[in-house]
Amino acid sequence: MTLTVDTDRLHDDIDATAAFGDIDATEGRGRTVLVGTDANRRAREYLVDRMEAADLDVTVDAVGNVAGTWAPDGVDANAAPVAAGSHLDSVPEGGIFDGPLGVYAALEAVRTMQDAGVTPDRPITVVSFTEEEGQRFADGLLGSSVAVGQRSVEEALALTDDEGTTLAEALEATGFAGEGRLDASQWDAWYELHIEQDTTLEEAGVPVGVVTTITGITHCDVEILGEANHAGATHMHDRTDALAAAAELVLDVETAANDVVDTSSDSAVGTVGSLDVSPNATNVVPGRVEAGIDVRDVEYESMETIVGAVSDTLDRLESERGVETTFERPFDLHPTPMAERLREAAHRAGEAAGLDTMDLHSGAAHDTMHVADVTDASLLFAPSKNGISHNPREWTDWDDCAAATRVLAGAMAETAAAE
Repeated sequence: MTLTVDTDRLHDDIDATAAFGDIDATEGRGRTVLVGTDANRRAREYLVDRMEAADLDVTVDAVGNVAGTWAPDGVDANAAPVAAGSHLDSVPEGGIFDGPLGVYAALEAVRTMQDAGVTPDRPITVVSFTEEEGQRFADGLLGSSVAVGQRSVEEALALTDDEGTTLAEALEATGFAGEGRLDASQWDAWYELHIEQDTTLEEAGVPVGVVTTITGITHCDVEILGEANHAGATHMHDRTDALAAAAELVLDVETAANDVVDTSSDSAVGTVGSLDVSPNATNVVPGRVEAGIDVRDVEYESMETIVGAVSDTLDRLESERGVETTFERPFDLHPTPMAERLREAAHRAGEAAGLDTMDLHSGAAHDTMHVADVTDASLLFAPSKNGISHNPREWTDWDDCAAATRVLAGAMAETAAAE
């Protein structure tokens, strides 16, 4: 089939959404859209209007997940839908494509099918998940965690922000406190189009990426206890410096990750992303350091290798430096493979459209990680200029947005057709 995306229509929707929560940026175009804010309300209202204009039946669940379903005459209304979408919230001072591209590409895919006179055999549902970025409530992927049953509606609504406002109160204030629970397990398939947030596609000159695996992610919390003491009066040999010990930990994490890259998996990464030093005074030997470590890879064994190196380093620091350490691993997600049948559909859609596609992995988390736990899921990428994201300089050329949307539309149309 021939599916032609209306680039201007897609551009207009993303551009209009960019105005909600827009910020002054010295370069590029940015927005801050946190869940439960006026900017988020306006973005949701605009989406609902655009869904209804495309003859979608719109629902809002109890945690604010918005879903619009297209079920034209001739569709088996009882068939499991093909769903697609992303999110509308952003990080503070983020870009305009992260999230909205996926939502409006899914909507544009429906409109493209409508324009081409394509009637699917299954309903098609366009979704905007609540709080993907995790900037106000929870740690991210909130709406999808409820949709797959990993988190209850009651637990989600009770979550609070830094001021004590609950998610329930925030949704009520913006008019998006719905009913029931969007159930992703009832979908036949799920597609998400997202900007790559890396340079693989840009460097290859390929407009569309088909993700094979979403990286696993583990977070380690480390505390190193030394002894705070006077920086001038404490002899060097008499110190138990927690920050000096932490410095060795930082370097050991980097070394461990590089060793894994060199020997077994070039997609592995390890980062000490946060340090909290106490008492954090120039003239005091640091007595305590809390460190946050992020480890990722598409191979869980590689992640375990790096985490094991962290444990070995802590043992060594206790022995050699006399510090005391604690280690916790509060967050641990295994790598998530994408469904082969949906990946193949995406490649076929690219071939039919005369567009190059390539396999690659995702180094960032997405709602698709959760959805893949309950149904077949696929993640597509559009190129990111210089790999920049979560920044007003985030940019994906409009032609690339349209090309990736065309592949998305073709894959969704094939998946929604009778077998």
